[in-house]
Amino acid sequence: MGLQEFWFIVIAVLFTGYFVLEGFDFGVGMLFPVLGRTDTRRRVLLNTIGPVWDGNEVWLITGGGALFAAFPEWYATLFSGFYIPLLLILVSLILRICAIEWRGKIDDPTWRARCDAGIMIGSWVPAVLWGVAFANIVRGVAIDENKRVVSGFFDLLSPYALLGGVTTALVFALHGAVFVALKSAGEVREDAVKLAARLSVPAVVVAGAFVLWTQLSYGKGWTWILVGVAAAALLGVVALTVVAREGWAFVLTSVAVIATVALLFGSLYPYLMPSTIDDAYSLTIYNASSSPYTLKVMTWAAAFLTPIVLIYQGWTYWVFRQRISTAQIPPSIGLPLKTR
Repeated sequence: MGLQEFWFIVIAVLFTGYFVLEGFDFGVGMLFPVLGRTDTRRRVLLNTIGPVWDGNEVWLITGGGALFAAFPEWYATLFSGFYIPLLLILVSLILRICAIEWRGKIDDPTWRARCDAGIMIGSWVPAVLWGVAFANIVRGVAIDENKRVVSGFFDLLSPYALLGGVTTALVFALHGAVFVALKSAGEVREDAVKLAARLSVPAVVVAGAFVLWTQLSYGKGWTWILVGVAAAALLGVVALTVVAREGWAFVLTSVAVIATVALLFGSLYPYLMPSTIDDAYSLTIYNASSSPYTLKVMTWAAAFLTPIVLIYQGWTYWVFRQRISTAQIPPSIGLPLKTR
């Protein structure tokens, strides 16, 4: 295995980790209107992800940095060609961060309602657009001889890409419902288990259609294994949510996300962004990578720093592993909203 192949796998792993971890964060925010019918319940939802959500976003930052350093041509073409959807994702994430951090600062219902809206928007928009973006990366876009994407925003909204967006939204919502059931107690847990059971069936149908379309149109022989793993995991979630085994259900939703992202990257390899104009204009791991020396330095840095980051994040999850209920939520200590 060469360094180009190695860093392609590393970037795939980083984005897989991001979607597994940030996926349930998005799901929790998406389900605010359903599971957070009172302010106390919404605070329970926020407390389930409170200690970990910002750490989960580190996977995206690291993945983007690795993409920039290892495959600068891919980074430049991707971020210029997908400027509008990626900008919408960025703005939504900033809105979500501000809403989560500022929600408890002011003790006012209107203030909290606006922050809740920011959390929901900041969860729904990335959940949909990440699926659209990655579906287009696998499908290919119009890249010219100058490595520029010449297709417009609406060209990215093909039926396959839209199905990818619906798939990530449904799977993340299911992932979030199962996570809330795993991390909460009392009435919130009961409602989360019921919601997960209801979400599991449409998630199986839509995700099954997307992974099958991906395999038939872009997959390879060995990626049928990933299709089977994703399908079996989602079917297992259906059964486990019925019997309220949220721990194993969360394991299987994570497996389903991992298998689906692996299918996308496996179908893409050795391309990074296929061109629909001419295959000669496509970006591959060989014509879009950094120099061997750069990749070698990155490899040594990753070998030293990655275990430290993983150990720290694992420790964080272990420390904050307890369930949370509405009885544990104290009164708001936010400042009063001053009006003139």
